[in-house]
Amino acid sequence: MRDSSTGSTARPSRPLRPSRRTVLAASAGVSAALAAGTSSYAADGRPDDKELRALISGMTLEEKVGQLFVMRVYGHSATAPDQADIDANLKEIGVRTAAELIAKYRVGGIIYFAWAHNTRDPHQIAALSNGIQKASLEQPRGLPVLVSTDQEHGIVARVGKPATLFPGAMALGAGGSRADARTVGRIGGAELRAIGIRQDYSPVADVNVNPANPVIGVRSFGADPDAVAGLVAAEVKGYQSSGVAATAKHFPGHGDTAVDSHFGFPVITHSREVWEGLDAVPFRAAIRAGIDSIMTAHIMVPALDPAGDPATLSHPILTGILREELGYDGLVVTDALGMQGVRTKYGDDRVPVLALKAGVDQLLNPPNLDVAWNAVLNAVRGGELTESRLDESILRVLRLKSKLGLLSDPYVTDGGVDRTAGTPAHLRAADRIAERTTTLLVNKERLLPLSRRRTPKVLVVGADPASPSLSDGPPTTVLAAALTELGFTATALSTGTAPSAATIAKAVAAAGDAEAVVVGTYNVTATSSQKTLVERLVATGVPVIAVAIRNPYDVAQLPGVGAYLASYSWTDVELRAAARVIAGMVGPRGRLPVPVQRADDPAQVLYPIGYGLTY
Repeated sequence: MRDSSTGSTARPSRPLRPSRRTVLAASAGVSAALAAGTSSYAADGRPDDKELRALISGMTLEEKVGQLFVMRVYGHSATAPDQADIDANLKEIGVRTAAELIAKYRVGGIIYFAWAHNTRDPHQIAALSNGIQKASLEQPRGLPVLVSTDQEHGIVARVGKPATLFPGAMALGAGGSRADARTVGRIGGAELRAIGIRQDYSPVADVNVNPANPVIGVRSFGADPDAVAGLVAAEVKGYQSSGVAATAKHFPGHGDTAVDSHFGFPVITHSREVWEGLDAVPFRAAIRAGIDSIMTAHIMVPALDPAGDPATLSHPILTGILREELGYDGLVVTDALGMQGVRTKYGDDRVPVLALKAGVDQLLNPPNLDVAWNAVLNAVRGGELTESRLDESILRVLRLKSKLGLLSDPYVTDGGVDRTAGTPAHLRAADRIAERTTTLLVNKERLLPLSRRRTPKVLVVGADPASPSLSDGPPTTVLAAALTELGFTATALSTGTAPSAATIAKAVAAAGDAEAVVVGTYNVTATSSQKTLVERLVATGVPVIAVAIRNPYDVAQLPGVGAYLASYSWTDVELRAAARVIAGMVGPRGRLPVPVQRADDPAQVLYPIGYGLTY
């Protein structure tokens, strides 16, 4: 992703703010009642279902189909992206720009990604959002677009500095504070809304009970369903209090799998009873909290539907359980339709049709929009789907757009960005929350906190996975800089996630000039060369402090370290908090939200849920 210091765009001009009636009249062209002043509105001033149905009745079938899709598009601008992004759009979508995407397919939603170059900096994002809304409203019967993204914080974040990045879900699980979770939602939601994003695919409601889970892990609040449920509900209320739709994912629960649904088709073998007491608990809490949208999972759960279909395409799961048993009548959005988990059994032309038949409302990011869009269109024309079935989902889409204020004012302003995104108060809140999450698991002979007088020279080594969106850089660099600011003389040496023998020898040699070594670990296994690195560093006799910068389970593989911290992510805010704990500026306050099993006997728990040391 481009750094905000390069290729920056001019700030958007302050848009005019059309009234609700102006937007509705311009976007619908159907409401004679509006012109006559006889429309009925809900008590809060939003149009009611009668008027929304009037909007739907004025749409062409093609426009109706478009409202069901949420699509990616490359570029930082709706009308003037870089040439490389134009080329990518032409190759993947057959259009040049976001404006052309809207004109051709009349999509109801657009999803932002960093890798699609949508998210350089807050002002650019705001300008992109305004450009998208303008392009859509200029169409005949044009409607505002629901802009969405995956802003979970922690390891999954599409919008980064100078906006505020908070600790991720498992870190919040370690903090255990529902008030903090609500604050993350409230502030994070306010910043998203200020830049034109009004649907966030967060929080993750999966209960992570499988340490080998390759796709959820620290994106989950933890392994205790009741604790997860409380934090999910709190974050939902926070987001939605700021006027952003929260999205609980991934229904019916993706927490117990060793297969990544991006690349395979996971099967969850929980019984119906286990599902009720484990996976369903956070989703029930989200529904009670008034969740606006729920995302489906591309997983098979035979106990819930023995047909062998992914949940995304399962009528028994989405309609029978989610709608009828759990009583949910909000928006249902698929996980991305380009993921292998939903493409294993059916072709890309069948998937969107089957999803709608199962009970889905929004079809997210199909690999080939033209194929998917025409498949739905032809399914209606051929009688497999009824137009009234489409109307049912479009009504839910329009209800949400109305609730979020898009039908009254879809635009954002520079002033709103400046007042909201990455303010000092928001950044301070993120730091305070992070300090309550860092978890101390090992502290032999009271090695921590480190003394700046006795151990001033610190070597920082370890894994340097790609930095989350617009962070300050590799974890070793961030940790070393933070320790230096706290009074140590710290140097960074990146050793990577799979250090070679030469890299390990270099780190061991560098440790000879240090009085303490901090090593960042990233998903260590029994055969990982990261484990060899740590063992060789311990053998030097120099005190070694390890920091798990992703999964806290690493500690089971590294019994020789003098101290072990879990930060649950390698975002700046969590690494800086870990540095403050190492230096004794704050005490460790986090408690494990998941159990850590023994490496030599996974049936035995080494550190239980709730474990954590203090100073």
